[in-house]
Amino acid sequence: MQFKRFFLATTLIAATAGNTWATGLKSLEEFVKTVKTGQADFTQVVTSPAKDGRVPRVKKSSGQFEFSRPSRFKFTYVKPFAQTIVADGQTLWLYDQDLNQVTARLQSQVLGSTPAALIASAADLKALQADFALADAPDKDGLEWVVATPTATDGQLQTVRVGLKASANGAPTLEVLEILDSFGQRSVLSFSGFQVNPALPANAFDFKPPVGADILRQ
Repeated sequence: MQFKRFFLATTLIAATAGNTWATGLKSLEEFVKTVKTGQADFTQVVTSPAKDGRVPRVKKSSGQFEFSRPSRFKFTYVKPFAQTIVADGQTLWLYDQDLNQVTARLQSQVLGSTPAALIASAADLKALQADFALADAPDKDGLEWVVATPTATDGQLQTVRVGLKASANGAPTLEVLEILDSFGQRSVLSFSGFQVNPALPANAFDFKPPVGADILRQ
């Protein structure tokens, strides 16, 4: 349950109808091809489906995100409470500071058909297409969009919409991820101040469990 709570938070909506189709796939291909490292602030809004006529629950959080392609990334949640998600290339570490608990899983077992693969883990578009059916979606809010649907039907993820901002003088930047899971939960991550190919420290994705933390290996 602890792993699911974390994983659904980053895992990281169906395509909307329209007649004018954008070049989202070209931008995504360029993003994956040219943006080898990235860094940004993010805000996340998770909306759970309404049940029994009740108002949907909304949870907001914020923090920092960075990655180094392929297979290394880190989400550092600052508000409303401290959590860290780190993929070091081999292991996915999930640390809850309040609980003083660490969950560890092999990346090869969990990152195939996830939003993390879309934005940070895959080395190229071909690798993404092994796990996702990718399609252009109409421009919206000044962004170019791609809809990604997992090819596997037994996962917890339904669809991901990726919003990219094209640049005439540089690589596209990641602006929004809209994620819909199989439970009807919708998560929207909005990125700001995205830095393209920053120089990241060699130890940026190292993680050592804090002394005294409970460690769960799955």
